Order: sequence, then C-alpha cells, then structure tokens
Amino acid sequence: MRALEAFVRTVRLGSARAAADELGLSPSALSRRIGNLEDFVGKKLFTRARQAMQLTDDGHAFYEAVNPQLEALARAVESQSDNLSVLRLHLGVLPLFGSQRLFPRLAELRARHPLLHIDIDTGPHLEDRVGDTLDAAIILSRGPASGLHAVRLDFNMVHAIASKELAAKLGDKPDPELLSRQTFLIHNGLPESFVAWKDELGLRDIEPAAIDHFDSGQLMLEAAAQGLGIAIMHDDHLRRAADDRLTDLYGVEVESPYSYWFVCKPTALEERPVRLFHDWLVKAEL
Repeated sequence: MRALEAFVRTVRLGSARAAADELGLSPSALSRRIGNLEDFVGKKLFTRARQAMQLTDDGHAFYEAVNPQLEALARAVESQSDNLSVLRLHLGVLPLFGSQRLFPRLAELRARHPLLHIDIDTGPHLEDRVGDTLDAAIILSRGPASGLHAVRLDFNMVHAIASKELAAKLGDKPDPELLSRQTFLIHNGLPESFVAWKDELGLRDIEPAAIDHFDSGQLMLEAAAQGLGIAIMHDDHLRRAADDRLTDLYGVEVESPYSYWFVCKPTALEERPVRLFHDWLVKAEL
C-alpha cells in the first residue's frame, strides 16, 4: 500500500519531488518504493531521465486499473464511518457555465459522493484566487497561467447572436453599413472573440455604433434577446440557452481563442474534495 501511495501521488502531482515532499520522504526513498512496485508487477511504470519521471504505456494502464479501486476503497471506508465530516470544496465558476453545464449534473456527483459539498464563488479574478480563497476554479481563458494543474474542458466556436427580429433586418449576408449602425455586446474577459469574428468576415475595420461591455454571459444573452445588440459569444452558449427568441447571424462559425478550463494547484489534487471533483468533471464531459 505504501508503494501504491507513492506511485499514485507521483502520477497525480506530476512530480516525484512533490510526491516525496507530500509523503515526507526523501526522493531516493520514494524512488525505492516505486522500484519495489515495478519489481512486484514486473513492468516499468516510469521512464527516468535526470529529475523527471514520465509514465510508460504500462504505467498509464496500471494507473487506470488501480486508481478506481483505490477510490472505491476510500468510498467504502467513508460509507462505514460515523466520524467523517463533510468534504468541502471552494470552487470558483462563471455563472453561465454553472447554470448551463455544471448544475444540471451536480445531482449525480452528490449521489456518487454524498459527503462532498461545494461552496460556489462567482466573483471576479477566479484564476488569481486559486490556492488562496479558492481550492479550484472553472475559468474561460486563452490558457491558464503556468504553475497550475489545468484540464481543457472544451473547444468553442464564436457566433454573433441576436434577436430574430434584428437578424431579419440585417439580412442573410454581412452588410458593413448596416453592422456599423449596430451595438455589439462583448464580455469583459473575451475581447479577442470580437476581433476573431470580424477578421473571419472581412470586417476588421468596421466601427460599430457602440460596444456595451458585460461581465455576465447570462445578461448578455438576455440583452440580445431583448434586441439591445449583437452578442459575440460561443455557439455552446446559444445551444444550451435554448431561447427561441435568439438566432445566430449569417451561420458563420469562427474558432474561438478561448476555452473553459478546470484549474487548481498541483498539490491540491491530493486534497480529497478537489480530487473527487476533478476526477468526476473530467469523465462527466459536461
């Protein structure tokens, strides 16, 4: 079990030195434990080069086989204990992702891990607060800062979203003169989406009548539905909103510079609430 713990922590933390520190071992002691495990299973689980340790194909297969069993063992212990308290996760999440993608699936997470409870924070600067006031966050970004454990959750296409009434007035093809008289709705955190959309349509030089800035995707969709402007957002936002007042303009898809990411400190994966949520989120494919 000590050898398995050394192996699993090294995989999760992505660093033998970090795993040794977490376990209170010297790097050589950690290496011996993993070596003993490799001797026992008769397979090389890591390749070793200087200070780096990378999983081999056999190592990946071994982790995928063993980790679910260790999690099942942990759940069995939890279910039989009267002394375990609530497992609490402080999670930062953008409101639109929370309402459209996370909350519709949280009941299955609760059923799987009844002791796991989540405090939700929708405040600003989520990425900057990871490791401080937040255990983890789901952010919309071009790419998280180095030093964070990050999992990309999707790839997106940018659409121009408007009310059906406004779309009918604008027509089926982009008209620079008509578009220059419109108000565009832009999320504060996604300014380059508008640039990418204009470039794709050959409208780089267009200057709209106004640009209204938002820090809430939900309010952007509602503003667009009320005919207050053209929202530059992701196709997934439009599809999940299922709002029959809205449509996309011109049927043009533009690759977005931004994706949703799960981020946490690498060492946070050793905290059970973070690991449970991380492992469920990766497999849930929200």
